[in-house]
Amino acid sequence: MATAVSPPSGLRIWLMAARIRTLPAAVAPVLVGTSLAVERGIFRPGAFAAALLGSIFIQVGTNLANDYSDARRGADAEDRVGPVRVTAGGLVPPRQVLIATYITFGLAVVCGLYLVFVAGIELLIVGVASIAAGVLYTGGPKPYGYEGLGEVFVFLFFGIVAVAGSTFAQLQSWPWEAFVLAVPVGLLAAAILVVNNVRDLDSDRRAGKRTLAVRLGRERGRTIYALMLYGAYVVAPLPWLLGALSPWLALPWLTLPLAVKLVRTVREHADGPTLNEMLAQTGLLQLAFCLLLSAGVLAS
Repeated sequence: MATAVSPPSGLRIWLMAARIRTLPAAVAPVLVGTSLAVERGIFRPGAFAAALLGSIFIQVGTNLANDYSDARRGADAEDRVGPVRVTAGGLVPPRQVLIATYITFGLAVVCGLYLVFVAGIELLIVGVASIAAGVLYTGGPKPYGYEGLGEVFVFLFFGIVAVAGSTFAQLQSWPWEAFVLAVPVGLLAAAILVVNNVRDLDSDRRAGKRTLAVRLGRERGRTIYALMLYGAYVVAPLPWLLGALSPWLALPWLTLPLAVKLVRTVREHADGPTLNEMLAQTGLLQLAFCLLLSAGVLAS
């Protein structure tokens, strides 16, 4: 006797659309950037809250824009092995997803305006560029996510820009350590996208979405994933080795066994459920890595 499956509730649907498993990529850089300011004796709670919320809103807005645009372009077809997308899956009308995208980016703008007021006009440029990057990832006439540049932009905006911008929101300056510490943060954020694209390689190829995994192939995509994860551990202690901060920057190495496990699993599996779990685990690895990196900065 068949068992009826009830449809997901409204809240669950919107959580699916927000892709909460990707949110560590928004939280982690703000923690690292702010920790560098605290280590120098400065902490502005309002700026921290605005930076954190703004980063989360940009991440969710990007996910919603991606859900809407991929459905329009036919990239999220029935043969995809990843989680159901709310637009392509018919769970939410496209217009509602588009409105939610506008609202979410609007909330990011509010956070950004506060940061401009308390920190400086430089953050206006950062905010506008970040929102534009989120929209143009799969939207616009020539989305860069369809040309194999998604990982580059994630590295830049959820690594370099987010960490350095969070530090500037506190210090109103751009210390070189912020840019160095942003590299491992960006590598781990980009690794989340690599897992996503390795999982969706076949359906993306059929849809004409030329991600980095499609361009280079599954095996090279897995190799890039490994290099990104291991590269983060190499770069994290560099400020100490260059004469700033302290050996506590090696704290993230405590998470290395998890990274090794993830690399091995991604290399050995191609099925959707396993790679879905690896995507979530990579996000958690980034969060744990950056919490320990922030603790290492503060311990300095």
